[in-house]
This record gives sequence, structure tokens and C-alpha cells, in this order.
Amino acid sequence: MKAVYYICNNTNWGHVASKVWNILDEEGFFQEHTGIMFAGQEVMKYSDEKNEYYFVPTDIALCLDYDRFLPDMNANFADFDMSAMVTWHEGTHAPENVLTVHSLGDVNSGVFTKAHPRFMRNLLLAYEKNRIELGLEQYHVATEATHCSGVHDGEGNPNLLIEYPVPMVDIEVGSSLDSWNDEKACRALARTLVHVFDDDGLKVHNILCVGGVHFEPNFAEAVFRTWGDETFGVSHIIANQWLVSGDYQEDSGFERACKCVDSIDGGIEAIFFHDKLKGCYKDLVRKLGSTYDVPIYKHQKLRKPEDLEW
Repeated sequence: MKAVYYICNNTNWGHVASKVWNILDEEGFFQEHTGIMFAGQEVMKYSDEKNEYYFVPTDIALCLDYDRFLPDMNANFADFDMSAMVTWHEGTHAPENVLTVHSLGDVNSGVFTKAHPRFMRNLLLAYEKNRIELGLEQYHVATEATHCSGVHDGEGNPNLLIEYPVPMVDIEVGSSLDSWNDEKACRALARTLVHVFDDDGLKVHNILCVGGVHFEPNFAEAVFRTWGDETFGVSHIIANQWLVSGDYQEDSGFERACKCVDSIDGGIEAIFFHDKLKGCYKDLVRKLGSTYDVPIYKHQKLRKPEDLEW
């Protein structure tokens, strides 16, 4: 299988990514010159016994100049199994010392990139393993609500996201200068990239998560919950703030929510909603459950998965 990572190695712009690029070089992951040029620089490659990993340098975060990069993305990496953008996380109420992987999409417009819950879970598990091995006790690994940093304040064209056919996530360190400059945190991220296809073989039950806050702990913790040989496949999360700002109580909200479900590789087996949702959004969840013939559960049910019926 093949994965491709888009990494801004411009030391004069942004945070985290250029450090990750240098760590990959230092640790010997730039094993092979590919001869592929991207944004004026050469793409590097690492291979293990089964898989190939391509590291694509950019001069600015991929999401901020997507229309310029998209033609070369499709020309060189459209047949890959998984992709990610390496970047940093920040925000007004963002948690400190967080290592995060999240799915991409513009919820308001109903544009959702392809999501691969198993590969996303593999990244989160690898991130947690590297966090522990590097002694990053003050950090925690989490996922967050679906969003795209390149689409905000009326800027960016969200429809470009679905013109790239490869499942994509953001993988980040956050959420302040201290964490962005933490060499160990960046090293944990770098080492995680070559384990996206490492799999524990558990049966993954894909779910859609609806409601809650941006870093909703109930959904983030579900990523690491197992029972017997089973586990959850968490990918797209539609946070409460996006339901409200996107007017998901309207008829078009259901159509957009269906696009979210349809973008998840393998479909979904259940929908979990935060029980503080307003009634109109609970109605949306019920309609989705009926349409896709899957059960709907309150978020508390995530804590006792052995009691669920699939």
C-alpha cells in the first residue's frame, strides 16, 4: 500500500511541519529520491517490506494553496491508499499539549473528503505509542471535529477537497508555541507517519459522531476503546457548532449529512449523538439512522460497547 504526506518544509513559514521534515531526514526516512518534483522540490520516499511512503515538500501549508497544488497531487498521487497534511493546531480555546489527527471537510457547505476509519485509527494508535515511548507524559492524543483550515471567513473553495480522491487527514501538534517547538512532540509525529498501515487486526465498527464540542472527549476516547476483538472506527465528527452555523435543521442539512456518511469508506454501522443536541438535530440523526438502516445511540453508550447490538 502507499501513503503520501504533504509537509511544508519552509522554515520561514508556519510551525511543526519543517521540524518534522528535518526529523524524517535525520532518522533515515528519506531513503530514496523519487525524481518527482512538487512545488519546485523533490519528493522523497521510504519503503518497508510491504508499503511505500512518499514525503511531499511544499512552501506553504497544502490547505492554503490547494488550487495550485491540486493538479500535481492528482497527477502523481491520485492512486494512493491514504494521505495526510502535517501541520500545527491552534485556536482560541484549543487544548495545550495535544497530538491530534482529524478528518477533513467543510461541514457548512456539506463537503467531506473521503475518510478511512481504520487507517485513521492506525495513525492515532501509533501516535499514542510514540507519545509514550518518547516520554511525553504531559501530552494527550485525540481526534477532533471534522474541519478544513483552508476554508474559513469566506476564503477557500471547499469543493476542491473532493477533487482529490485519496482519503486525507490532518496530523498536528498543538496548540501553542511551546508545543510547536517541542522537538519530542514533532518527533512523535514524524515517526507516526510510517505506521499508518500497521494494524492490530481488530474488527472495526465504523460510526458517525454528531454533536458535542470541537474536542469532544466522548468521541476522542472511543478511538482507544476495545472490547474482545472489536473496536470503534471514528472518522467524521459533526460538532454542534457546525450543525448550528450550517443550518442543519433545514432540509438541505439532511442532504449534506448524507454526503458525510457516504464519504466514509465501508459505510457506517451506527450513529452516536451527544445527548445535549437540540431536538431538531436529534430529528436529523433519527432520519439518518432510518435512511441508512443503522441504530442511533446517545454518546454515553460509547462507554459500554459490549452492550451494543451491531
